[in-house]
Amino acid sequence: MTLSSKIALALGVLSLLLAVWALLLARSRRKLIRRGRDLSAEAQAANSRVQAAEGRARAEVQKRETAESRTQEANTREAELLDEVRHLASQRLPALALHLISSHHPVPGLLHKNLAGSEAGQLLDALPEAVSGIVLKERRRIDAAARAALRGATQESQALSYRLQTNIVGLQHEFSAPPRLTQTLLESDHLNEQNLRLTQRSAIVCGGWPGHVRKDTYVSEVVSGASSRLRGFERINIVSRLSVSNIGVVGRAAEPVAVVCAELMANALEHSRDDLMVDVSLIQTGNGSVCITIDDAGKGMTSEALTRGRGLISGEHQEVMLLELGDPPSMGFAAIGRLVADYGLHVSIDTSSPYGGVRAVVSVPENLLTSIDENATPPSVLAPQAAVAPQAHKRPATADSPAPAHSPAPSAAAELPQRRRRFSATPTNDDAAAAPRPLDPEDTGAIWSDFQSGLTSGRSVTDSE
Repeated sequence: MTLSSKIALALGVLSLLLAVWALLLARSRRKLIRRGRDLSAEAQAANSRVQAAEGRARAEVQKRETAESRTQEANTREAELLDEVRHLASQRLPALALHLISSHHPVPGLLHKNLAGSEAGQLLDALPEAVSGIVLKERRRIDAAARAALRGATQESQALSYRLQTNIVGLQHEFSAPPRLTQTLLESDHLNEQNLRLTQRSAIVCGGWPGHVRKDTYVSEVVSGASSRLRGFERINIVSRLSVSNIGVVGRAAEPVAVVCAELMANALEHSRDDLMVDVSLIQTGNGSVCITIDDAGKGMTSEALTRGRGLISGEHQEVMLLELGDPPSMGFAAIGRLVADYGLHVSIDTSSPYGGVRAVVSVPENLLTSIDENATPPSVLAPQAAVAPQAHKRPATADSPAPAHSPAPSAAAELPQRRRRFSATPTNDDAAAAPRPLDPEDTGAIWSDFQSGLTSGRSVTDSE
């Protein structure tokens, strides 16, 4: 074999080897590519699994954070609710109890304003209202029971006081008693009158009636009789400025008017010094009513006391609870308000008196007034007389005296009403009036009998109320 054949054979073998090697390389490359693809797919799958695991981890972290946030929020809400409950028990409910006694004590609201409008806040706000309703209902029940018990006790006490008064008045009519005993009886009668006034006031506040039935009574006698029930009555100066003296109060309203005047005069005496007088005036107004003004020289009333007094005497709140009248209870204005509502009177304490104190005005409407026949029922000698304008006596005209010139008639606008004293139509002789009149035993007995009748009538009106 030649060299060229050998070379050609070697090249052929080499080419074959190269082809086999190339084939092997191609197959290996395909395996490597396939392997790379598999690895890439596995890497992508692993990456997806890692991402999924990270998502799950983030979700778990978020869930954990949400749970922690909710736990913290629940703890905060629980702490706020506990604070609100403590605030309710320590501040709001005690303040509510004081507010039910006096509206000047405010009730605080929620401690945390962010609870307003929520269900818990509404429940916390509804609780004081529910407690207030329960407390007021229970207080009304207890107060009604106390009123009933006090009303029964005062009625029995009133009956005994009236019986005692009847016995004392009967003993006073025994003129054979020594002066010292008579003075003691008068003092006992006055003490009984004061006790009877306090009992009567309590009965009226508790829903009872005044406890005394009258006939039609002169206004002046009603006021003077009211003053006789008070300790310190000698400091009361009563002046009647009525145009006529026969104005009276109808029987059903006489005792209520006397009670109202007595309580206002007692208040004036209590709030002024013992050396100061209390002026009482009787005035008839243009609308037909009669006003009784009571002026004291005390220190006056504070704005709070004045507001409370107006509310009590207005008669708008008849169901004033005994617990609201203080300790001891001040029942004067409450009794006045009850009578104002029941009988249509009007009482005001809005103005100051000319002496710097308080002016109380009692207005008796026209429907509670009447006219009394003075001849059939003469007024008491102890009652203040109606003031009339003085009138000059005219000198009788003589034949020698010249006739007076006729003055022009005044116009209608210049005419003013004048009060004229009533004189007897029978002409009197100055000489005859100056002459002494012989005493007649029958006339003297009649005069003494009239004096006793007037004294008895005055006692029955002013002392037996």
